[in-house]
Amino acid sequence: MDYLVVIFATHIDGYCSTGVSPSDYTVPSEVKAAGFDICADELGSIVEGHDVKKLRFHGGVSGIARKLCTSTNDGLPKDADALRRRQELFGINKFAESESRSFWVFVWEALHDMTLMILAVCAFVSLIVGIATEGWPKGAHDGLGIVASIMLVVFVTATSDYRQSLQFKDLDKEKKKISIQVTRNGFRQKMSIYDLLPGDIVHLAIGDQVPADGLFVSGFSVLIDESSLTGESEPVMVGSETPFLLSGTKVQDGSCKMLITTVGMRTQWGKLMATLSEGGDDETPLQVKLNGVATIIGKIGLFFAVITFAVLVQGLLVRKWKDGSHVDWNAVPEGLPLAVTLSLAFAMKKMMNDKALVRHLAACETMGSATTICSDKTGTLTTNHMTVSVHEVGNPSKFANLKSELHDSALKLLLQSIFNNTGGEVVMSKEGKREILGTPTEAAILEFGLSLGGEFQAEREAVKLVKLEPFNSTKKRMGAIVELPGEGGRMRAHSKGASEIVLASCEKVINAKGEIVALDDSSVKFLQATIDQFAGEALRTLCLAYKEVQGGFSPNDAIPESGYTCIGIVGIKDPVRPGVKESVAVCHAAGIAVRMVTGDNINTAKAIARECGILTSDGIAIEGPVFREKSQAELLELIPKIQVMARSSPLDKHTLVKHLRTTFDDVVAVTGDGTNDAPALHEADIGLAMGIAGTEVAKESADVIILDDNFSTIVTVAKWGRSVYINIQKFVQFQLTVNVVALVVNFSSACMTGSAPLTAVQLLWVNMIMDTLGALALATEPPNNELMKRAPVGRKGHFITNVMWRNILGQSFYQFLIIWKLQASGKLMFELEGPNSDLVLNTIIFNSFVFCQVFNEISSREMESINVFRGIMNNYVFVMVLGATVAFQIIIIELLGTFANTTHLTSHQWGASVLIGFIGMPIAAILKMVPV
Repeated sequence: MDYLVVIFATHIDGYCSTGVSPSDYTVPSEVKAAGFDICADELGSIVEGHDVKKLRFHGGVSGIARKLCTSTNDGLPKDADALRRRQELFGINKFAESESRSFWVFVWEALHDMTLMILAVCAFVSLIVGIATEGWPKGAHDGLGIVASIMLVVFVTATSDYRQSLQFKDLDKEKKKISIQVTRNGFRQKMSIYDLLPGDIVHLAIGDQVPADGLFVSGFSVLIDESSLTGESEPVMVGSETPFLLSGTKVQDGSCKMLITTVGMRTQWGKLMATLSEGGDDETPLQVKLNGVATIIGKIGLFFAVITFAVLVQGLLVRKWKDGSHVDWNAVPEGLPLAVTLSLAFAMKKMMNDKALVRHLAACETMGSATTICSDKTGTLTTNHMTVSVHEVGNPSKFANLKSELHDSALKLLLQSIFNNTGGEVVMSKEGKREILGTPTEAAILEFGLSLGGEFQAEREAVKLVKLEPFNSTKKRMGAIVELPGEGGRMRAHSKGASEIVLASCEKVINAKGEIVALDDSSVKFLQATIDQFAGEALRTLCLAYKEVQGGFSPNDAIPESGYTCIGIVGIKDPVRPGVKESVAVCHAAGIAVRMVTGDNINTAKAIARECGILTSDGIAIEGPVFREKSQAELLELIPKIQVMARSSPLDKHTLVKHLRTTFDDVVAVTGDGTNDAPALHEADIGLAMGIAGTEVAKESADVIILDDNFSTIVTVAKWGRSVYINIQKFVQFQLTVNVVALVVNFSSACMTGSAPLTAVQLLWVNMIMDTLGALALATEPPNNELMKRAPVGRKGHFITNVMWRNILGQSFYQFLIIWKLQASGKLMFELEGPNSDLVLNTIIFNSFVFCQVFNEISSREMESINVFRGIMNNYVFVMVLGATVAFQIIIIELLGTFANTTHLTSHQWGASVLIGFIGMPIAAILKMVPV
């Protein structure tokens, strides 16, 4: 990050010292001809250089807006030709991307595989020795066969890697898609950041990423985190005095409107991106682990290869030396990392269809081991479609009678509070319909105000908004200061937020007559009982209050936190999402504990948790402030029982997650949507950000983005994670069986008979079956419901389990016995005689060995269940791979005899080979009944 700071500082210093003075600026002719009075370079120099002098020369922010032919209120006009000209002159808001690597680059990389390079040397030597001893073309068959096999492996590997790179590139583009609120042609609308142009008016709130360089137009308490550009951790205050906003920075606090001035590669962020090359994902933990397994097995194979080589060299034909090399090569399970990549890529693509965007590969496999999910309530367990359903304002008899029964002065205060102390807006859509913008909570309150006959714009224009402090999860309240017109500059503060917190700051209350009376004990008890009643009905409660501010107020002053008068309490209905209760039950059946962590009232949280099936009779619900006060010893006893944490702060969530991970060894998945959730998302094993309600800061801190904010989607991610883990285990079980049998058969045969029954070309084909085709077949198995009926692996689970060892050793023993029996008695069993009897027998052995792998691949679909055919027709990839394997095997035996050292087999011999392979399936079924 230090070099970023240097680039940034050098660029600014260089510009300020060498740039032209404001008075020397002339508008380029092509810019003038297009109707603009300022060019892109001048705009860039103002914002990047924080050049206040130049900004003043051009008339300040309003002057820049005029020169860009835009309005700070209505944004850009809707004129397609004008927008096109603007784009041609000022550019588009996209960064230059590095070109995708071509297919031939992947071919070149595949050729650099060390094993293939060794084989290439073997092929070359084999050609020389073969031609020297047997002449052309007979002596070249083995060498050319190895070369052809190498090229096949290279092209299959390159094709697989190339397809994965294209898929990951598409997912990367999806990750970078960000929508933002923009005012254009007088209407506020959501728009992709890629469509922004200089002159657009963008609305920013806490957690948003600044989409382009620009200038502050209006707003309150804006703090910008510029650490991504400057490396400075201290946030920067942005306002009318220092209005400069830079692309790539993040809104840490406050909200504002900004005028876009520079986009794309002209921004400071774009210039920095041009100097950096984008890195890919690091290897996932499972890939690292399996690379280690492959290395160990490769070393074992090398040891046996050296011994085999020594045995074969003694007195045998010179050409037999290469058998030792192919024993070693076949022993290297290089398909393990490929299986991980294929499975992860397949899962990522399918999860995208299921509304989950994976940002980090490792999250796929980690989610399969999750033992705990800490979930938010609002929007994740509930629909996030809120309405005010009950209230306690002035104590009228019925909800519908509020407007008629509430005293005028109380109604005026209520509407002033609703429409000024808000981060939302009421606007007219393009169709002329009234539209409410803002968070679901804000929208519900604004809808409540409109139902009382209030007018958003009229209430806003009736007072002057001096300061607005947005809601955040630490304060659990928001505040506003308004100046009352015609009253000598008198100020009034409004507060809105968590009922208990705002009520605790109140000293007075408005009664049914609209009178302001002291908030005595009986009133407090009545209001607290109202809050508890609303919360018990699973309603979110908010308290609205106001205070007359004495002695003037400066925008730099803090909004008062005490001495308020309670206007009333509202209860907001946020129904539980359909299917959440069933999804929680699925988690419990899968051994995954679900905990609700929310900022809401504890009674509301408990009611929702019971409705979802999260809070059980033996579980505990606790409030954040109480949790904070617990000692370390108390936490050790308490945390395993916590199912609901209410009124929690981001720090409480972080503490809970940290203890679950470090003290209890849980694999923790955490949901988050706010900027302050970033620490907990970082701390968790799997951070899950909400795609709809989540801020850009939360999304950047997450491993997976839940695009529909639905808890059921989180369960789907867990299911896919388990599928990835299990699929790779299936492949490892399948591949290690092939490795063990091939190694033992060729080694023992070479030592005892002086020859190996499986030739280099044949083993190359077997390696193709188990590496690429096997990975493709087994690593792309879709998840089934049975996956969520077993306990999670957890943090300390072994990847190669006892069940896998049972299946590997049992199947390997059968295959070794049958091949050894064929070697010893095959000629007698098949009545083979004549000069070709050895070739026919070796072909039968090779054919039987391949069909053992084909049927073992089917058996490997289930490691514990006997029914291996369940859902097989739903996995077309598996069926196609099996079909292709059998088809190629027929071609190799019947048509490529010279190339593969095989010969034509009779129907009886084919039937025997298939039967030998098939017998492995009932043996696998019997093995699954053996307890381990």
